[in-house]
Amino acid sequence: MASVTQHHIQKFHKDGFLVLEQFFSAEECDSMRSQIQRIVAGMEVPPHCRTAFSTREEEQLQAQGSSDYFLTSGDKIRFFFEKGVLDEKGNFLIPKEKSISKIGHALHAYDPVFKQITHSPKVQELGRKLGLEKPVVVQSMYIFKQPGIGGEVTPHQDATFLHTEPLGRILGFWIALEDATQENGCLWFIPGSHTNGITRRMVRAASGASTCVEFVGSEPAYDDKQFIPLPISKGGLILIHGEVVHKSELNSSESSRHAFTFHVMEAKGTTWSKENWLQPTPELPFPSLYT
Repeated sequence: MASVTQHHIQKFHKDGFLVLEQFFSAEECDSMRSQIQRIVAGMEVPPHCRTAFSTREEEQLQAQGSSDYFLTSGDKIRFFFEKGVLDEKGNFLIPKEKSISKIGHALHAYDPVFKQITHSPKVQELGRKLGLEKPVVVQSMYIFKQPGIGGEVTPHQDATFLHTEPLGRILGFWIALEDATQENGCLWFIPGSHTNGITRRMVRAASGASTCVEFVGSEPAYDDKQFIPLPISKGGLILIHGEVVHKSELNSSESSRHAFTFHVMEAKGTTWSKENWLQPTPELPFPSLYT
């Protein structure tokens, strides 16, 4: 791993992102991939995915089931699927390992392989170089970006979903477990877009509402020409400022684009919003990045 210099840190503050090629070894990437294969092999399809689509009321209950499944996933290892991969009875139309979109949101806490990567000495050292005093890990996700069906991720800022007071306290670590290319859906960024705050927030809806979360504020129209692609090789790390605007396109290629990502919050002098979908629980308070 190349050492991270002050120049890198300055570049991160200027652009709102930083690409560090070969931060993790091929062996580390392969250990995460084989671990996720084991997890998927043992996966049971969540019950809410198996309810047949019929009456409006049942549909709402199903949506509620999905939303509870999502809302309470912060301290668990749970499975989320691409659209159109299950029939009405909840049976897979394609092999289950090809149908899964992501696994979240507590791999960093409950899986030994992902825990070790998240708290690896080089990640901790990078946190210290960034000046993080009390970083805590708030969530993690394994993203598959399946060939042909890996959906696009529309332009967004992570702080829309993970809001803090003050802003500027959320940092994403995005690790390429396979080469990420323009063909298979690499990340795109608007350099310098992390300095204007955020325009919308996803908050927990009032209890009894038909949806579990709602958006407050509006998403501006971004200029496509401002985005630059960040292809990165297997083992590379992209650091993502909580307010930088980024996206990824549909994967229309024949190769997947696996990534492991986790978010860290500088907890010193920071308040985590009570309205965020993700909340620490007694079972899993946000663990310190530093061990």
